[in-house]
Amino acid sequence: MRYSILDLAPVPEGSTTEQAISASVALAQMADGLNYHRYWLAEHHNMIGIASAATSVMIGHIAAHTSRIRVGAGGVMLPNHSPLSIAEQFGTLATIHGARIDLGLGRAPGGDGAVFRALRKSPDMAENFPHDVLELISYLGEAAPDAPVIAHPGQGTHVPVWMLGSSLYGAQLAAMLGLPYAFASHFAPGALDEALPLYRERFQPAGRADAESGPHFMLAVNVIAAETDDEARFLQSSQQLAFARLRSGKPGKLPKPTRDLAEITPPLQRMVGEALRISAVGSPATVREGLSQLIARYRPDELILTGQIHDPEARRNSFRIAAEVLDEMKG
Repeated sequence: MRYSILDLAPVPEGSTTEQAISASVALAQMADGLNYHRYWLAEHHNMIGIASAATSVMIGHIAAHTSRIRVGAGGVMLPNHSPLSIAEQFGTLATIHGARIDLGLGRAPGGDGAVFRALRKSPDMAENFPHDVLELISYLGEAAPDAPVIAHPGQGTHVPVWMLGSSLYGAQLAAMLGLPYAFASHFAPGALDEALPLYRERFQPAGRADAESGPHFMLAVNVIAAETDDEARFLQSSQQLAFARLRSGKPGKLPKPTRDLAEITPPLQRMVGEALRISAVGSPATVREGLSQLIARYRPDELILTGQIHDPEARRNSFRIAAEVLDEMKG
């Protein structure tokens, strides 16, 4: 079973966006030397704690500083863009970097109403999502002889397209279009137990050269690993605080870890606990047990690991431990 990294390019308190991007490059280079299969970045807007708003630019930067690992979007929020522009961007990336580029597509806005207005979009554009996905796929495939518009670069690159989601809608669409499906269980696991069997049972092979012949499911897992359980739980406090502040309408840079989580009220604690329940946090042995349970329950074809850790060195160490654990489990 392959395993990968989802990097939200966090900007920690006390650091700059430039430092955050450098930290992402360092993490990707480490992953490139280990057995990680993919390195994905996600589109978010109007958030000072995330440095991957210009997702395709970040993908190109990471791909230029690595040599083996696949690099892609997990994902691009397609209602914010025209299918042609995304096909051209990712076609260009594939032309430069070869068959290492992935394109995951999401239906969420990646921001609020103010972001939509700033992007010159409207919320109802999400209603066109299935049509836009098909149009985008057509721009990455072989051009029809009578096509009025071609994506150049893009046409004929066959960049693999993934469906991202956290609802039954995404599972149904991925199954209907014959796409691999990545579930956002790292922050929105509520519908996971319903969406996964629905996707597997309703999957229809698409018949495209770049399409999966059967259902292919990726499970997103929060992993925060350290030498001891206590140290890992301490590092996890940054993620817990960040999520609580986001849900309270006070997003910011990734907080420093703390042993005092008093600002997270009991209702928020329950919300954060539910949102982050697909996690493995602790020492190598504890992480191994947590991942084993998740793999046994959901039988994913792939894992994609994420972890919001304030200190870049501790973040790299966490992903290094996770790779060692997963390699041991495979071996």
